[in-house]
Amino acid sequence: MDESMIYYNLGIDPIFIIIFQAVITLILLVVVIIGAVQMRRLYRRYDLFMRGKDAETLEDIIIGQMDELTDLRAQDRANKDSIRVANKNSRASFQKFGIVKYNAFKGMGGNLSFALALLDYTNTGFIINSVHSREGCYLYLKEIDRGETEIALGAEEKEALEQALGYIERV
Repeated sequence: MDESMIYYNLGIDPIFIIIFQAVITLILLVVVIIGAVQMRRLYRRYDLFMRGKDAETLEDIIIGQMDELTDLRAQDRANKDSIRVANKNSRASFQKFGIVKYNAFKGMGGNLSFALALLDYTNTGFIINSVHSREGCYLYLKEIDRGETEIALGAEEKEALEQALGYIERV
């Protein structure tokens, strides 16, 4: 049997089979060219990365990066410790205050007397009451523990404490 007869027995014109094979060949050629271009780009990147470097210098670079990472971790620990200390110190400092100016003795003129409340994070602190009179200025100190005191407070002192605790707004 003749080979050309096989094509005729398929029931398809042999020119269509040849065109189909040419199209498939062309597509495969394009895929091979794209693969070669990508391979060349990858090789250029690799060459640029490895240019002037050997295994020893790459090892030095990696060791340097690891040392730098160790230093950064130590700095991070030190920073966290510093933040903890600053946070602890800020809680111990006076953060809240209230102040009320008033005229202790009517007829003296002016609001020269005042009550000042200073409290820390736990609402512990003191109230200073400065009473101004013709004879002089007198200071009274009352301790506050967790927002309360055992000593009776005057109206102005109570208002200053309430301002510091945030119960009322400062005027």
